[in-house]
Amino acid sequence: MNEKILARASEVINSKKDYIGDGMGGYAVLSLIGEDGYPASSTISIAKADGVNWITFFTDTVGTKTSRIAKCDKACVCLPSSEYHISLIGRVEVITDSAIKKEHWQEVITNHYNISYDDSSWCLLKFNTEQYNLFFADDDTEAKGSL
Repeated sequence: MNEKILARASEVINSKKDYIGDGMGGYAVLSLIGEDGYPASSTISIAKADGVNWITFFTDTVGTKTSRIAKCDKACVCLPSSEYHISLIGRVEVITDSAIKKEHWQEVITNHYNISYDDSSWCLLKFNTEQYNLFFADDDTEAKGSL
């Protein structure tokens, strides 16, 4: 049963992994431990994904996300909807390597922010899932587990 729900969650995540048209595509809520030791959450657009296994996001290097990750790399990613709830727990890493950033880059980011993948003020966040909690409302299915 978990395999079926995991596959369904992966489909949802993969359908949201690219920027769409002139606006941004799918988003997630990324929760990190704040500098005061409490959780802090923010919405962030998904750059690329491999289903529930990993998700990447772009953010600036001067914001608080990178400094929080440097202190504690534990994170939670949530994709909420009235149709499903996908909650992933794992670790996030900050990637500044231009070649890797280029692999995940999307041209709409350049158009929207007037930057390119090799801009040092931007980095890639790669979230790697360790645990999941998935729920789909249409058939009232739920799965919890570890990858």
